[in-house]
Amino acid sequence: MTELKYDDKGLIPVVVQDWITNEVLMVAWANAEAVELMKSTGYTHFWSRSRQKMWKKGEESGHVQKIKSIQTDCDADTLLVRVEQTGVACHLGKPSCFDEVIYGETDETMAIIPDLMRVIKDRHENPSDESYTCKLFNDETRMCKKVIEEAGEFALAIKDKDTDEMAWELADMIYHTMVAIEKTGLPMSEVYKKLKERAE
Repeated sequence: MTELKYDDKGLIPVVVQDWITNEVLMVAWANAEAVELMKSTGYTHFWSRSRQKMWKKGEESGHVQKIKSIQTDCDADTLLVRVEQTGVACHLGKPSCFDEVIYGETDETMAIIPDLMRVIKDRHENPSDESYTCKLFNDETRMCKKVIEEAGEFALAIKDKDTDEMAWELADMIYHTMVAIEKTGLPMSEVYKKLKERAE
């Protein structure tokens, strides 16, 4: 196993990602003891540079992070930890600490996926008669028909080589598929396993 490289203060930076979406949730620091605690308990632990003490993420708030995997970079001086987040990661009550855009745009990136997943989940947990998503949740046949319909329209757009229409129909297909995933409770981990088989 690769030997980790800590800085002159005995610390190593830790990037924490959501295990389903790969959304970056936070960055913190760990010493060797914190790393061992993460491996032995299965939950994130860090070293607070300001308080000079060990802390378990969510110990007081309940917003714990269950570890799915720990990886190191090619220089072995940074850790990437994928977690199942309970509640929110940011102490300001936001899903991710990386919420403010200071340059460029995120509209054309995959950043929309975790945002949309949260909206769909909220519609499921807090239904509203006015919500189209909630209407799909309440009518499984309609939901299934929409998945089939949007997939067919995407295929036709491919045949027509219409880029704008392909983008529109694929977005519709992804959205309706995400609704179906939330409704059925399909574990994305099982989907990823199948995708991995296709990459081998």
